[in-house]
Amino acid sequence: MSATTQLHAAVDDQKVVAVITEALRSIQFGAVEITLHNGQVVQIERKEKIRFQPPTRAS
Repeated sequence: MSATTQLHAAVDDQKVVAVITEALRSIQFGAVEITLHNGQVVQIERKEKIRFQPPTRAS
């Protein structure tokens, strides 16, 4: 791998890590799925669940 290719891969890796980090930070309930092809991240899916709490009853 040439120095230019390594630099390009490092920049791509940083972007992938940033996207995964943001997906994890911005989700409360759900899942983050990372899909790989030949050892490379090709897709990141965020499946978010929105949960509602039932109203509390006054005693």
